[in-house]
This record gives sequence, structure tokens and C-alpha cells, in this order.
Amino acid sequence: MPHRARLSDRAGQPRQRADYAPLPVSAPAQTRVYLARHGQTAYNLEGRFQGQLPVPLDDTGRDQAAELAERAAAHGFRTLWSSPLLRARETADIVAQRIGLSPQEDPRLMETDAGDWTDLSFADVQAQAPELFAAFLAGDSGFAFPGGESFAQQELRVGAALDDVEAGELPALVVCHGMVIRAALSVRAGHWLPSGQRVPNGALVPLDPAAAARAGFGADVASQPS
Repeated sequence: MPHRARLSDRAGQPRQRADYAPLPVSAPAQTRVYLARHGQTAYNLEGRFQGQLPVPLDDTGRDQAAELAERAAAHGFRTLWSSPLLRARETADIVAQRIGLSPQEDPRLMETDAGDWTDLSFADVQAQAPELFAAFLAGDSGFAFPGGESFAQQELRVGAALDDVEAGELPALVVCHGMVIRAALSVRAGHWLPSGQRVPNGALVPLDPAAAARAGFGADVASQPS
């Protein structure tokens, strides 16, 4: 199994918002696990922390999920995993209809618990706690949401979930969230990747940091939490 990254425990860091067009992934190859970010929600569009709230996809997000389903169909996935949060599950259900698999929910794949920042806009948080928000944006390995979860805590649960995914039938698709994708790529890399969550809604990302970077994911541009 891949060496699991270890993060320093708590501190704060957010990320910036960026608009991405959905990016295609290269043709199916050696990678046995792929990660997919859910489609867009109103909170993504507005720049608002949704954390673990049950936020549904918007119309654009449903279109992105349908496009994701078409790309996923080329990979011959044998299992489909999903975060139980509404935006991820709705995305997984759309993919499932196309590839003929039933999503398996795992709560360890949920987005980071944003604590006191849940439901607040990025602008409001930046005005209230500029230094902590800057830390979040930078993807600091020690960041923890006030009243919520740290990146280190999330990395541990995501790593445990990946162990179970990789012990099951492969190839597998995991429908999840931006910060979950960063945690997963960090586990696989063996060290913390501050920019590893920076992928667009509806993206299909190989669980391989080098391949993900070649496909343009985790570039030095900021994204929004999902």
C-alpha cells in the first residue's frame, strides 16, 4: 500500500476560487483508482463554504456530472464509491446510470468539516479572519477549520478509505470533493500537496500525483472548497 502522508496537526489555510472548464483525462491506462470531483453547486458558484451541508447540484453541476459519466464509461470501472454528501451522491447517481454500477457510500470520503465557517461566504471569512483565511487558501498542512476538522484529520480518514477501495474490486471510481482529492493524492505521494485539491467540478483525476499533474490538476492556481 502507498506510504501515507503525515501532516502537522493544526493551523489554517484556505484556497482561492478559480473558474475552470472541465478537463479531459488521458486515455485509460495503468491507474486502477480514479477520483472524481462532484458537479457544481450554488455554493461553489457563490464562493461559500458548504462543508458537510446537504447542498444539491445546480443545472451546470448536473451537466458536468453527465459529461463525467461519459468519460467514466471509457474506463471499465468495476466499482463505484461515493461520499454520502448530497452533491457527491447526486453526481455518483448520474454516473451510475451510465456505467451500470451502484454507488457504495463511505462517510470517510466526505468533504472537510468546515466548522464555524460552514455556510459563510469566502468574502465574509476573509474580512473576519484574514490571516487564517490566507492560511487556508495556501493549503497549509497545519490548517484546521475553527470548530471543525483539520487537514491532518481529513488526511487520515481519507487514507483509510483508500485502503479499502484498493483492497476491493478494481478499477474503481471514487466520487468525492476537492479537498478529499488533495488528501488522496497526498497519501499516494507520501507527502502533503498544498495544491492537490485544485481541480474543477466534474473532473476525473487519476490517483497518481505525477499523472494528475501532467493532466493539469493541482496546478499553482487556486480553487474553492467543495
